[in-house]
Amino acid sequence: MAWRAVVRSSVGTRHQKQQQPCQDYGNYCILNQNVIVGAVADGAGSAKYADVGAKLAVEAVITIVREIANSPQPKENLSHPLNEQEARKLFSKIVAEVVATLEEKAIHENYAIADLACTLLVVVATPDWVAAMQIGDGFIVVGLQGEAYQLLFQPDKGEFVNQTTFVTSTHALDEMQVDVLLGQHKFICAATDGLEKVAIRMSDWTPFLPFFKPLEEYLWESHHPEQEDEYIKSFLNSERLNARTDDDKTLLLCLYAQN
Repeated sequence: MAWRAVVRSSVGTRHQKQQQPCQDYGNYCILNQNVIVGAVADGAGSAKYADVGAKLAVEAVITIVREIANSPQPKENLSHPLNEQEARKLFSKIVAEVVATLEEKAIHENYAIADLACTLLVVVATPDWVAAMQIGDGFIVVGLQGEAYQLLFQPDKGEFVNQTTFVTSTHALDEMQVDVLLGQHKFICAATDGLEKVAIRMSDWTPFLPFFKPLEEYLWESHHPEQEDEYIKSFLNSERLNARTDDDKTLLLCLYAQN
């Protein structure tokens, strides 16, 4: 048994018309003891260097979790299931490292920290448990084999249209949502808000089965999804999808399956 994963981003048609880069970013890493860490970020539309901030934030997450997973201290190396208090402590540490990385970049390049603002969604999982956090909008959905898909958090939309919380916000830790699930949640999907309206039924905040089922089946059928990625790339750039959303889109898929 092993993790299969893939992450891809696609620039939205609105940004294509404006000749702007994709302001989303996602990445993952499979670590020792069957630990997988994945993160996606969406740079704020108002941020001057939104694409830079999103990439820096995600890569900082991967770096700090890799260090923690390799720690010689048993209580820190993710070898045991986390409770919610431990998960909140872990994710608070991650956020602090992310903000420090963004602040260092801002100082070095003479940016304002707001120039690098982004949302942040992080998943740390083993075959037996999943810990997740979310700051801002976007979504994380998990699937326990034989059961329905579950949305972990309602996207943070704020009081006004296109408003959300960013990892650089002064109240980011207060707004950070954290959850821990025990059991073999074989399928995990994290995405930026460009896919919300096609993946989540907003009336009752339930995952839309026809969106997620084909993605899970793709992972079951693909032994090397990072190389066999034409399905994902075609989906993210399809005319049918772009007719429903003009925003950037980032999709992270993980599956624990037999090789």
